[in-house]
Amino acid sequence: MPVELKMLGWSILLGVIYILIAATLASPQRGMAWVASNREGESKPLSGAAGRSDRASKNFLETFVFFAAAVLAVVAAQRTNASTALGAQLFFWARVVYLPVYLIGIPYLRTLVWATSLAGLLMVAFGLF
Repeated sequence: MPVELKMLGWSILLGVIYILIAATLASPQRGMAWVASNREGESKPLSGAAGRSDRASKNFLETFVFFAAAVLAVVAAQRTNASTALGAQLFFWARVVYLPVYLIGIPYLRTLVWATSLAGLLMVAFGLF
């Protein structure tokens, strides 16, 4: 199995972890009534680590769709190479680091880690050209 597909699989699991952490941290702030509800209407804003984990989770989902598409495209086109494999690994490991850095609240490091994940995504996508 290509490295790119392995990193895609691990990234799926990582995305689930992002969501679970965000939900776990949001629940105490919003209460069990909200957790069990249909979530219609406006919810109260999250603060602290709960807000940061929610934003990190949304950010992961925003970039994951492009990563998944790029990985599937380079594998289907049989255009995988050392650069696309490295790019997939960069995306995954940067995303592993991103969540705790964002939760702790380290602003410039968070941006650097995000940029690293984006560079990895682009390395995979450039395998198509």
